[in-house]
Amino acid sequence: MPPRASLLLPLRAGGGREGVRPCGKLGPLPSPPLHAGEGEKTRHRQRGFTLLEMLAVILLVGIAASAVAISVAHGLASARIDAASGELAAALRATRAQAIVHGAQRSFVLDTRGASYHGADGREVQLPHGMRVGITSASMDQGSDGTARIRFFPDGSSTGGRITLQSGRRQWHVNVAWLTGAVSVVDVVKQP
Repeated sequence: MPPRASLLLPLRAGGGREGVRPCGKLGPLPSPPLHAGEGEKTRHRQRGFTLLEMLAVILLVGIAASAVAISVAHGLASARIDAASGELAAALRATRAQAIVHGAQRSFVLDTRGASYHGADGREVQLPHGMRVGITSASMDQGSDGTARIRFFPDGSSTGGRITLQSGRRQWHVNVAWLTGAVSVVDVVKQP
């Protein structure tokens, strides 16, 4: 196949143009579009978005993103508090199990001022920031320094009580039955 040569032809005297079309054929090229002032007035509408439209879209995206961020933050906080109530109930159950296994009384100690507790293992566990805690237990198990305890006995029974965890409008009651020492968690939504 012979090599193709590029062919440039001069403009004709009559004003027409001739050259190579994109498909490679010779012939007249299309005329450029007329602009206003060159005979016929034509209106050219440019395609695109105005600044106002772009700002409206950016504003809507910002509002949607902040709504998602707020709901995610509330969801994470709620999940942390749910987990804290579950961990507190697990620590109470572990304390009861230790009393049964070792055949000796064990105490679960709650510090209402410091929002922390000590289970059977003796380590201090801090409750999530912003959570309020209260306890209802036997009067002889409540100290004047903001601490209170629930005692578990070798037969599995306990002194009983209720630990109330509160965050905002939500409340969790961690109940300890005195006769059996069973621990249950109840999620309560406070009414306004």
